[in-house]
Amino acid sequence: MTILELSNVSKSYGHGNSRNDVLANIDLTVTEGEFIAIVGFSGAGKTTLISLLAGLAKPDTGAVLFRGREVTGPDPERGVVFQSYSLMPWLTVDANVSLAVDSVFKAKSRAERRKIVSHYVGMVGLAHAKDRRPAELSGGMRQRVAVARALAMQPDVLLMDEPLSALDALTRSKLQDEFAVISEQEKKTIILVTNDVDEAILLADRIVPLTPGPNARLGPSFDVTLPRPRARAEMNSDPEFIRLRAAVTAYLMDVGADRNTSAGRVIELPNVVPITQKPGADKLPAAYERAARTVVERRFVEFSEVRKTYATPKGPLTVVDGFDLKINKGEFISVIGHSGCGKSTVLSMAAGLNSISGGGIILDGKEISGAGPDRAVVFQSPSLMPWLTARENVALGVDRVYPTASPAERTDIVEYYLEKVGLGDSMHRMAADLSNGMKQRVGIARAFALSPKLLLLDEPFGMLDSLTRWELQEVLMDVWARTKVTAICVTHDVDEAILLADRVVMMSNGPNARIGNVMDVHLPRPRSRKALLAHRDYYAYREELIDFLEAYEGGANPSLERLETIRQKRAARLEETGAALPRTAAE
Repeated sequence: MTILELSNVSKSYGHGNSRNDVLANIDLTVTEGEFIAIVGFSGAGKTTLISLLAGLAKPDTGAVLFRGREVTGPDPERGVVFQSYSLMPWLTVDANVSLAVDSVFKAKSRAERRKIVSHYVGMVGLAHAKDRRPAELSGGMRQRVAVARALAMQPDVLLMDEPLSALDALTRSKLQDEFAVISEQEKKTIILVTNDVDEAILLADRIVPLTPGPNARLGPSFDVTLPRPRARAEMNSDPEFIRLRAAVTAYLMDVGADRNTSAGRVIELPNVVPITQKPGADKLPAAYERAARTVVERRFVEFSEVRKTYATPKGPLTVVDGFDLKINKGEFISVIGHSGCGKSTVLSMAAGLNSISGGGIILDGKEISGAGPDRAVVFQSPSLMPWLTARENVALGVDRVYPTASPAERTDIVEYYLEKVGLGDSMHRMAADLSNGMKQRVGIARAFALSPKLLLLDEPFGMLDSLTRWELQEVLMDVWARTKVTAICVTHDVDEAILLADRVVMMSNGPNARIGNVMDVHLPRPRSRKALLAHRDYYAYREELIDFLEAYEGGANPSLERLETIRQKRAARLEETGAALPRTAAE
């Protein structure tokens, strides 16, 4: 039976030259008990769509129908969970949920209302924290409160507007699993807006893409027939999961490419030749090549029993304890692990931004003792000077790093890398006028332009939506392939770790975190997301990383036997396909 329907719905904001046509001719039919995931790009109109379904906005044309009646305003029968938690900061968890229950169920007795509150607070795993206030909760716990509040109103339809997008990848994964359990228990009709394909597959019965705006439309539906419950790691062995994931991802990447092409942007990075080179040479600027020379090839970077300890009122706290790793010149390393495992601490010590409590770090035969231009860092936030142009932001570092280069050579370097990250037409725009994705492109160009001996990336795409992140990962891979600079990337993203790396270093939980496992990635380069999705061995690597992270879930300390079992499962799967077996971590 149809419970919710959109019929030829269009929505715009503003008038005249400032008019923004957001949605156009949206048709959608939702049956009772169905879980639908709407997947789309940032700015495509996903939140506008949820607002229309909730009755918080009215369509310009068409109609939104609930059980055959036109939606004219908000109603408790349609509960909403937004990206921001919108909790009352002065109220406890229990009181925040009670506020909604008391307003909806005025006819019920106080005891009945208390029972409802207690049930849903317990369902989201917050019974132990029911007397805490929002300021005392983590981001994931706050979002659990928002979910409990919406469920406690016992709506017929639950609308969720990117409820997990503000959380780190691993907290997000944990809550996705909890949502899956809750949706099975509640058996409600749910519409989830997300930019995460894996989230959609894990939770939904049907995936509906939303094409990029303006005038966004719904694309073809993808039915998710995977049996429930869906185990995150085990799905990587399921041919249907692999097929569906590739199909949805390919569709989104294709419509994204069409969007960029229609806007006059070039998706394939331009093969721009520096002005001092002959056409077709496409070689690095001479000043860059001079600055990047070294005689050390093997063990170019050495972390030797690196330790970091902080003084606390309760005594010394050792965050990282015995990080030991040898990296060859030109190798790309990804570091992954749960929040608090010391990933960023290791990176900041390598950058010289954080002192080393024990052990040492050697770069190109010299011990690191402070920050220096031989190491470039790309942070989660690119930290640009907003009053300077993109070009001026990159030139700021280049002018200092190449004191003997001519002005023409320094210009070559700046413009070469801005071209390579796709900003050739935008290099003279002010940083303040750039989107988040464009700012991060400037940050990548700036880092490469410094000709560092070591490139350090601290969750460089963590603040971006999944689809923008895909695009910039490929930008990074394209530019890295030209320089082969030695690189270390800290990430929470399993797919990003595999896409970028020659080896993935997996950290144990903190405090006293150390390397738990090292996984060699024997996948061909150059790499692209589409190519990896089609590669027969990709999902074996992915399954190992997810198994590893699950082994350390919740602060657990898995046995060496369990970690070896995880590794051997991947080795056996690769052997079945005839792939080369990886080296051991000791090698």
